[in-house]
Amino acid sequence: MLYYEIGSTEHELTNEDLKKGLYHALEQIQGVNKVLAIPPDYTRLPSRSGELTELTWKFYGDKLTDVLPALGTHSPMTDGQISHMFGSLPKSLIREHDWRNDVVTVGEVPAEFVKDVSEGAVDFPWPAQVNKLLLEGKFDLILSIGQVVPHEVVGMANYNKNVFVGTGGVEGINKSHFVGAAYGMERMMGHADTPVRRIFNYASDNFTQNLPILYVQTVVGLDKTDGKVKTRGLFIGNDYEVFDKAAKLSLQVNFEMLDKPLKKVVVWLDPTEFKSTWLGNKSVYRTRMAIDDDGELIVLAPALKEFGEDKEIDRLIRKYGYFGTPATLKSCDENEELRNNLSAAAHLIHGSSEGRFSITYCPGKKTGNLTREEIESVGFKYGDYDEITARYNPETLKDGFNTLPNGEEIFYISNPAIGLWAFKDRFNY
Repeated sequence: MLYYEIGSTEHELTNEDLKKGLYHALEQIQGVNKVLAIPPDYTRLPSRSGELTELTWKFYGDKLTDVLPALGTHSPMTDGQISHMFGSLPKSLIREHDWRNDVVTVGEVPAEFVKDVSEGAVDFPWPAQVNKLLLEGKFDLILSIGQVVPHEVVGMANYNKNVFVGTGGVEGINKSHFVGAAYGMERMMGHADTPVRRIFNYASDNFTQNLPILYVQTVVGLDKTDGKVKTRGLFIGNDYEVFDKAAKLSLQVNFEMLDKPLKKVVVWLDPTEFKSTWLGNKSVYRTRMAIDDDGELIVLAPALKEFGEDKEIDRLIRKYGYFGTPATLKSCDENEELRNNLSAAAHLIHGSSEGRFSITYCPGKKTGNLTREEIESVGFKYGDYDEITARYNPETLKDGFNTLPNGEEIFYISNPAIGLWAFKDRFNY
């Protein structure tokens, strides 16, 4: 059932608009005495989910007993991040998701189904895992809050991904990531109907149908006319329709089809959000269908200090590197530790250009940032941050095509997390 919808490519939703839409939906739900909110973490700051979570608290007061950021494999939020994202929401409500220890398996999607939807790419059952709080908390309402946007693992982010990955466990996250990588990331990005989504939908229909989940979905994009991030849509409901409507708008808002492949792309990674290649490789995922053969991707990453946010995944990235699909699959065959961490294996595939274009990372020079040796050891090129930003200054570049004083043309992206770019002959309709 769809409780509320508003959105178009021209809408600019304010905080008051979000409040009006959210409260309109919540007022339709009766008998609510205990509420759990599942917003994304700080890595999804532009989603407006922080404000929506704060508004939920203002609506329900003490009835909102728990807020469980959908960390997935990400690092726990700091006090500063919590304050910045959730405003006046009491920090005492925040619960930390532990993807290794705090989960229960609510059911198993059969191997036959997984093999069928993945067209034979993988052949294993998929465990539907969620944080135990969802079951043990005995909530009258579970609000899954987040942004629908193109995504490398599932095609379009959010909806039940927020539950099965954001509050999921090791095996479920690992296998879902690997399904997407084995099937082919470029076949899925920008599509709502994908093998991974079908697996999640099977789990929703069969294992969590009795949980009182209400999805609050935003669509947020960059307005090229003024360079500002704007909220274009809000969709609230408890079934697939809410996701489908948001995904259709997201494709209009967040996807840019290009008439020619890009020779050189420069991406800025905001230091408040991007401190790892686990997140920063969105610069690779979201542009790979746009970059020309023998093209160049330059990633300006002033706060880059690690590869994986999880210590074990960081170790595996350092050991096996971003050397492409054949090398990663061979390492999986030969090394049990990588087979047991398939999300890491999938990430290694996602983060490689498969040798088609070069990837240069430019970390800042603060103590603790990744070094030249570390960058080059995993298969990337290293760029001197000061030298590269003197040539490509993020303070003067505009999103999209830029022609520099020397005549060089580059394509600049200020936030890879809220977009998807593709050359028209390479995008899979």
